[in-house]
Amino acid sequence: MTGVPASAAGGTGRTPAPGGKLGAAAVNQASLWNIANILTMVRLVLVPGFVALMLQDGGYDPAWRAWAWAAFAVAMITDIFDGHLARTYNLVTDFGKIADPIADKAIMGAALVCLSSLGDLPWWVTGVILFRELGITLMRFWVIRHGVIPASRGGKLKTLAQGTATGMYVLALTGPLATLRFWVMAVAVVLTVVTGLDYVRQAVVLRRQGLAAQRAERTAEAAVEGPGR
Repeated sequence: MTGVPASAAGGTGRTPAPGGKLGAAAVNQASLWNIANILTMVRLVLVPGFVALMLQDGGYDPAWRAWAWAAFAVAMITDIFDGHLARTYNLVTDFGKIADPIADKAIMGAALVCLSSLGDLPWWVTGVILFRELGITLMRFWVIRHGVIPASRGGKLKTLAQGTATGMYVLALTGPLATLRFWVMAVAVVLTVVTGLDYVRQAVVLRRQGLAAQRAERTAEAAVEGPGR
């Protein structure tokens, strides 16, 4: 979806006015610079900034970690708003479809890798989360010609748990809050695995249904063409 009205693209059946193609191209170009895409680009720009803040002075200065948390929080907030704005105001574009998941994975992956490299988070936790996120993204492309796997309630809870837990680890917390963040991350890992397995199940079912529909369509076409041969 590009958000271009049918009239702008010459799809109303009327004769396009002179320069109609140029007008449609201008609308397409303008649609790229909508608020949803701008928020996505802000999130992408925040990734290197977050890493720089996170690793400043060896990565253990509480003040710099607080600034890194602020950058991470802004990125998570823009993740919520850009998708909502795109769907609500019909601002969905091809750029947004590609850039939005990349920005999501980039900021979360950067935070997890930084935390593990500093010794704050076990590498296996980072590995499980990143493997799941990248695997599900590839799986969506694998079945996209058969249909779209919708975001589930469990997936949304997983995202919330991951963001909350990772944000708590970015902050230099001590005492009971440090213990709490361990359990929040444990919940996030469990949700990551469970929802990942559910997405795999949905993908397999969707692909089987798609292939069955294709076979049925070919059989129907063969039956129609058969008598005429």
